[in-house]
Formats: sequence, C-alpha cells, structure tokens
Amino acid sequence: MIRFAVIVLVLLTDVPFSIQEDDNVLHIGGIFPIGGKGGWQGGQACEPAVRLALEDVNKNSILSGYQLKLHWNDSECDPGLGASVMYDLLYNKPQKLMLLAGCSTVCTTVAEAAKMWNLVVLCYGASSPALSDRNRFPTLFRTHPSATVHSPTRITLMKKFEWYRIAILQQTEEVFISTVEDIETRCKQNGIEIITRQSFVSDPADAVKNLRRQDARIIVGLFYVVAARKVLCEMYKQQLYGKAYVWFFIGWYEDNWFEDNLENEGIQCTKKEMRIAAEGHITTEALMWNQNINQKTISGMTSEDFRKRLENVLRSEGFAIDRHRYPEGYQEAPLAYDAVWAVALAFNKTMSILQKQGKSITSFNYNNKEVADHIYSAINSTQFLGISGYVAFSSQGDRIALTQIEQVIEGKYVKLGYYDTQSDNLTWFDKEKWIGGKVPQDRTVIRRVLRTLSIPLLICMWVITTIGILGAVSLIIFNVLNHHRRVIAQSYPACNTIMLSGCVLSLSSIYLFGLDGQIISPAVFPNICQIKTWVLSIGFTLGYGAMYSKVWRVHRLHTSQKKNAIRKALQPWKMYSIVIFLLAVDVAILFLWQCMDPLKRDIQVFPMENPLNSNDDIKIRPELEHCKSENHNFWLSLTLSYKGLLLLFGLFVSYETRSVKLRQINDSRYVGMSIYNVVVTCLITTPVIMVTASQQDASFAFVALSVIFCCFLSMALIFVPKVIEVIRDPHDKPESKYNPDAGMSKEDEDKYKRLIDENKQLAAKIKEKEERLKQLKSDLFSLRGDTDKTELKWNDESQLTEHSFLSQSVNKDTLIVADFITGEGTSDSAFIAGTATSYSRASASDMEFSESYL
Repeated sequence: MIRFAVIVLVLLTDVPFSIQEDDNVLHIGGIFPIGGKGGWQGGQACEPAVRLALEDVNKNSILSGYQLKLHWNDSECDPGLGASVMYDLLYNKPQKLMLLAGCSTVCTTVAEAAKMWNLVVLCYGASSPALSDRNRFPTLFRTHPSATVHSPTRITLMKKFEWYRIAILQQTEEVFISTVEDIETRCKQNGIEIITRQSFVSDPADAVKNLRRQDARIIVGLFYVVAARKVLCEMYKQQLYGKAYVWFFIGWYEDNWFEDNLENEGIQCTKKEMRIAAEGHITTEALMWNQNINQKTISGMTSEDFRKRLENVLRSEGFAIDRHRYPEGYQEAPLAYDAVWAVALAFNKTMSILQKQGKSITSFNYNNKEVADHIYSAINSTQFLGISGYVAFSSQGDRIALTQIEQVIEGKYVKLGYYDTQSDNLTWFDKEKWIGGKVPQDRTVIRRVLRTLSIPLLICMWVITTIGILGAVSLIIFNVLNHHRRVIAQSYPACNTIMLSGCVLSLSSIYLFGLDGQIISPAVFPNICQIKTWVLSIGFTLGYGAMYSKVWRVHRLHTSQKKNAIRKALQPWKMYSIVIFLLAVDVAILFLWQCMDPLKRDIQVFPMENPLNSNDDIKIRPELEHCKSENHNFWLSLTLSYKGLLLLFGLFVSYETRSVKLRQINDSRYVGMSIYNVVVTCLITTPVIMVTASQQDASFAFVALSVIFCCFLSMALIFVPKVIEVIRDPHDKPESKYNPDAGMSKEDEDKYKRLIDENKQLAAKIKEKEERLKQLKSDLFSLRGDTDKTELKWNDESQLTEHSFLSQSVNKDTLIVADFITGEGTSDSAFIAGTATSYSRASASDMEFSESYL
C-alpha cells in the first residue's frame, strides 16, 4: 500500500525540476529514526555523527568549492512515517541529489520508491537481507553490512562448538524474516537442525515458553533492542539462561542495553535479574569501528579521535556518557559518518566526469537519468578507509566488512574474535567463558541406559540353580541304580526320570532368563528368546506331565470296578503316552509361533531421569529389553490357556485322589502334593510377573524363585522318602516289580509285631502244659494199681487228645502272614488268617485290603 501511494503521488504531483538558487550547495535528504516506541532508534547517535561528517567534508576541499548540506526529519523507524518524510523532502525545496536513511523497514520503503525519482539511496543503518535484491532496489547502497554477514559467522561458531541443533526467535519484521530465511538455507547446507522457529509481534512471552517446551539450548534471537529487553526478562522468568543455554543476539545494541529504560518500557525485571539473564550471551556484528585506533582515516582522524568528538557532542546534548549511558545508534555512528564521506567522494567523482562532458552536477533533476547513473557508478566504485574501517560496496550495494564476535562476561562485552566472510577465516582469541566451565551442549544429552539384572541377584539365582540341577542329576542316577527295589519299582522309575529331566530343563531356563544386554549382544538376544521359551515350556511339560500322568492313573485305578480293568490300566505305555501327547502339543504351538511370528528384541522406553552424580546437561533414558513378537498377546494367551487347563485338570484329579493309596503307584499322595505346589505357585507367579515386567530384577527373581521352588519341592516330596528308605534298609533283596503284595501302614506294622509276640507267648504256654502233662501221667501210673489202669488210661488219653488238639490249633491253624513292603513312608504289615482262634481270624475285607489298600 505504501509503494502504491508513493507511485500515485508521483503521477498526480507536479515535480519541481529547478535546482536550488544557491548553485554552490549540494543538498541531500536525511531520514533518521530517533523517536518512537519500537524498532531501532539509532538516529539518536547517527544524526550527530552525520553533522560531524558534514562539518569535516565541508572543511575539506573534496567538493571543489561546493558545500554539502543535509535536510532531515525523524521517521521513528516507522515505514509509513518514513514515506511521509521522504515525500516532504522530495517535494519541498531545495531539490535533493541523494537520500540518507536508517532503519531497515524505512530503508525498504524509501529505496523501493526512490528509483521513481532516479535517486540513489545510501542507508547507514539497515541490515535487512531483503535490501540486497538489485531488481527490487536498483539504486540502494548501504554502509551497514547486511544481516546475512552474520549468518556465516553464526554457522562457523556453531560448527566450532559442535552445535547442530538450534532454535530461532524472531520479531515479525521484514528484516528479521529475510534474515531467518538466509539462516535456514545455510543451516540446511551445513547439516544444522532448526528444531523450532518462534515469532512474536510485541509480546515474546508465549514464544519464549515454546522454546522451553522444545528443549531449545542454542537460540538465535532476531529483534530490535526494545523487544530484546522484553525477551531477556522473559528468559529470566522461564529460566532459559545459565550453563545450559547460549543465546545469539544482534551486535548493534549498546553495551548496556539490558540495563537501560527498564522502567520506561515497563520491563518487569530488575537490573540484577537482567544482568543474570544476559550473562554469557554472544553477539555478532559487522565491524563498525576501525580496530586500529592509531590509524588515520580519510578524514585525518583516527577512530579514537572520532569517538572523543562524538562523545563530546552527545554529552553536550544531555546524554550521560560519563556514566556509560550511550544513546541508541552509538555503535552505528561511524557508519553514518562514513556514509557522508561516501556521498562526498561519489559527488566529487561525478563532477569530474560531468566536467569533462561540459556538464554540471547542479543540472540534475528527478528526470535526469544520465546524471543519476553517473552518481550510481561513482558510489558503486567508491573505496576508502573510514572510521568504520575499509569502506567498499558489493555488486548488490552491500557493505563488505569483517564480523566481530563478542560475549557478555561478568556484565561486560568481551571480544572473542573476528570472521572474514570473504576468505572464510575465523580469528579467535580464546577468551570465551562458559558458566559451569564447559561448553554448553546443543541439546539435553540423552544417555540411553539399558536396565540390566543385578549381578549379585544373578549370581545368587545361578548358584541355587546349579545346586538344583546337580541334585536332579544325582536323583536321576539314584533312580536308575535302584530301579529294581520295590520302593522305586512301584513308583514308575521311568516317570520319575522324565520328571527329573523336566526339572533340569526348567532350572536351565533360569540361566537363559539371566542373559541380558550386559552379557550378550542385541544380535544374539532374539535367539536366546526362542531358546528359553522352548526350554522352559518343554521342561514344564516333562516335569508336570510326568506327575500328572501318575495321578491320572491313580484316578483311573480308583474309579475302575473290575480287576482286569485295573490290570489293563496298569500298562506303563499308557502313562508315557500322556507325556508324549502333552509334549506334542507344546512342540506344535512353539513351532508355529517360531515360524509364523518369531520372537524379537523389543525395547521398552521409560521416562527420562536425572543422573545421580553429574552436573552435566544429561538426561537418562532407561531402556529394557523384552522378548516380543508382533502378535505376542495371541501366542502368549494360547500357551497360557493350554498350560492353565492342564494345571486345573491336575488340581482336580489330585483332589479326587487325595486319600487314595495304591501299591501299584506307591507315591501318588506326594505327587498330588507336588501338583498342588505347582498350581498354587503358577497362579501366584504368572500375574505377578506380568505386573512387574518393567522391573527387571523383580521379574527375574519371581521367575527364578517360582521355578526353583516348584522343582526343589517336587523333588523333595517324591524322592526324599525313597532315599530315606533305601538308606534305612540298604540290604533289601531284589524283588520282581510284579510282586502282588501290598505295602502296609505303620499301624499294620505294629499289629504285626503284637501278633508275633502273642504267638511266642502261646508257644511257651503250650510247652509248659505239655511238661505238666507228662509229669501228671507219670504220677498217676505210680499210685494206682492194675485195676485202675484202664480208666486212668482213658482219662489221660482224653486229656492228651484235648491238649494235642489245642497245640495243633495254635501251631497249624494260626498262620502268620508277613510281607515287608516299603513305599510312601510305610513299612512292614501283617495279617493273621485262621479258622479256630479269636486272635487271628482274617476277614474278606482284610484280603481285599491286601490286594489294594486305601
């Protein structure tokens, strides 16, 4: 709209083409940003510098009798007001030969419109990269380097300190928008990531908060000084300062900018807080003062001489220079001073060319493109040593200059070095100082820490596991060596061996569960996942399946009514077939799982944590390895359902046969107790393991202890009684495993011993009676005569017959049946079967009990 308005003014207004009546004065227009509430008010120091330059130029004979005069007004760094000031300068006498302007937004407006009047514009304070566009601004030159000169400097510093992740905070002005575009292009070329680009109009609070959310550490700030103070205060509030952060600010601010005008601008931070937040930030700026303070410039002064003169002028205008309170634009003052000298040198060269053609520079008017072209060519080729250093212009009209790098250290700016864009050369003084003594990192260093098992816990479990495996192997050897003994033979030694083999495999899986990232590589981990799944599953099936087959046989025998059915049910292959069937189901599920959806290494990521003993900007990201497949829940549910049903069936059968004892399977009661133990342990452990899956030590401990507890207790219940029996009776003769005798309980054994004692007592009484009978017979024959012999003989024979019958009844009809059988902690049992004594009459139930005792 501004550009359109200016063009309309050109078309509708009568342009005065006459030169000022005073022919020895060359008039130029000036636009200075002095007042206003926003933007750059650099005219406060630049306008006095221009006055000094005009004074020096006019004293010098460089213009061959001509005087240079400036007509200016305040634009307040506002493009609309700047356009109005330009219009007043152009359409009010005297006619201007050239325009001086400051503030990028104003220069953009002025330079874009000035071509309509064939006017060259020289900007002393404009850094917008957009001004380098020759098609848009064909008559623009500037003594202030383009902001793009900062971009390669910043990139060089970022690469020097290995910062490859940055953020950008910008004010929504064209100068900063175009600068950001240049930075983004250069960052992309150098592999630097821009994590976020925040912008604001006047209030930076939300933008600064977003930087914190994005964990920005290296931040490039692009804004005018008034906004910079607001940003700095917000930085303090959000704690985006200190050893973890580096801010890049623009270097044209005054040295004490973060302490000035705080109350006037409504900054809600104290000077102390502002100094704290500003500490350590870095600025990049084109060199605006000749670094050789003893070198004389084209004006005959050194840069230090100019500084003193300028400070005297500013002091006379009321600025507290002695208290280091410099007006805005103090740093750019040499650029404004040199801009006037550039104008004078260009006019001098133009006058020389026109004089050879018989023309005068005073013949210029806004339609005279020939003179305008001579002025353009003259200023384009102007080169000289000025207060700001060596002054020269590129083909885009940009100032060619070195870049100065500074850092705020203890509240003061310290020069760190210089960068030459043309030669890509960085001169570094090694004076940088970082809070905390270390170069800040471009991000929070995320240290991935793999959670692994506790070594003491691992060693403890492995030692117990090793003991258990050695014990199981020893019991297998014991079972094989003593398989001929009834206590082993009548407990199905083959099933015992299978059960012990299952315990060995189950215990071996604990070794595999203990193999994690601290022992094996990630490439091997999936193989371990497959192996431990197979080992534990098959070990469980062998161990539990063997016990289940026993209690199932007991249940079948107990519920069978016919003896031939019992004998048929006792066939060993049927017991083994149960284990084989369960094993086949296991293998089928595991094979399909491994082929269709194999287990892989899955990483569980936990929330980040602070390191325990480190002051570095580090966060710990704990990770935990898991064995997982794509459809892990399906396969796990299938396996647990199958195992769960098997556990329930085993629990039911064990409960049904809890009081049944058979001589054919003499350890069924202990097998049932082992099944109770396995079921209860699995019911408790399985949900606990699922809940503690993210706690590697707890999960491993529960798995290991449940396996160890089940295996140890099962081996103890089933084999300890057998071992004790073998040790107690080491001379037990080999017996056939088909012996039909039944084992007896402790009560039956006591009854047997009592019967033996009674038998001995009866035998002693019979012997005593026989002795008395013989004595009585002898006495009777000696006392009686021959007449009584017949009667006495009959009586004696009668008594003798009675005693003989009694003796035969005791010795013959009283039958001691003793059979010593061991098993399930029982010992010898006895039954007495007879027909004529009250001591030992055997009933039909006794005979049935001897066949199958309960």
